[in-house]
Amino acid sequence: MLNRRNFLTAAIGVAAAGTLAACAKEDEGSGDSTGSGGSKTITLGFSQVGSESGWRTANSDSVKSAAKEAGYKLQFSDAQQKQENQISAIRSYISQKVDVIAFSPVVVTGWDAVLKEAKAAKIPVVLTDRSVETSDESLYVTLVGSDFTDEGRRAAKILEKVLEKAGHKGAVKIAQLEGTTGAAPAIERAKGFKEVMDADHADDWKIVVSQTGDFTRAGGKQVMAAFLQSNPDINVLYAHNDDMGIGAIQAIEAAGKKPGKDILIVTVDGVKDGFVAMSEGKINAIVECNPLLGPQLMEVVKTVHEGGSVERWIKTKESDFMQDQAKAALPNRKY
Repeated sequence: MLNRRNFLTAAIGVAAAGTLAACAKEDEGSGDSTGSGGSKTITLGFSQVGSESGWRTANSDSVKSAAKEAGYKLQFSDAQQKQENQISAIRSYISQKVDVIAFSPVVVTGWDAVLKEAKAAKIPVVLTDRSVETSDESLYVTLVGSDFTDEGRRAAKILEKVLEKAGHKGAVKIAQLEGTTGAAPAIERAKGFKEVMDADHADDWKIVVSQTGDFTRAGGKQVMAAFLQSNPDINVLYAHNDDMGIGAIQAIEAAGKKPGKDILIVTVDGVKDGFVAMSEGKINAIVECNPLLGPQLMEVVKTVHEGGSVERWIKTKESDFMQDQAKAALPNRKY
């Protein structure tokens, strides 16, 4: 029997202000290679949220390459940001009698029925990147992911440094671009940011407008344009991911304002295009969220398949991924 779940966390790092940066339709993936020693190949069914951002693409690539490296047969599906697609994919994996199911939930709620079906079929389920709310925690084994609430706190703390560096005085009027409604990172990144804001800046910080941009560039651009129409005096943008922030930059520039100066911008993730925008002074700070969860996920899949315990925490150091991204975006910087 497996022990109760715990959280296996990816790196969550933040660089200091100034350099402030830190922080995929059906595709059956990895082939049919056999495991070492002639043992039965593990078949993993993996349902991804979608391909809405650079972070998600990197995460999918990490899962696929790690499964191939481990010699697992990967059945990969892209939910295109629709919960019904994920539920359908999970039911398909159950009918295929895969060894382990893993998925990154589109939203937090609405999973009990399909998770009960997986449990009845005696197929262990591992969550990746995002959490769920369920009436029975025995319906999944563990979560391999990041602490989104802490990322929100870090975003608020790093905004303090951004404001100080910019010499900002007076009221801080914040626009918040939220992630997909009901998704764990959207809920928790907003929660963590507000914790710090309410505790330390109740008198001078205010979120004057907040709306989902669905984690996409197009959504960020569209919503930011509306923000600027209704609240032209916004002086800070907090975006729950880089892609929405990059879309917002386009809207800010179209309105005749300078991103990174007229409107200070803090985002979360750390994708290459985010670093490029920061190197151009258009994003002031990025909180890292490491997408390279594949190797840790494969370790967990192996442990789960063998009936071992996953009751432990794993934290990695700031990832090589982040350094590689920064080098690509800022080739003249010394490391």
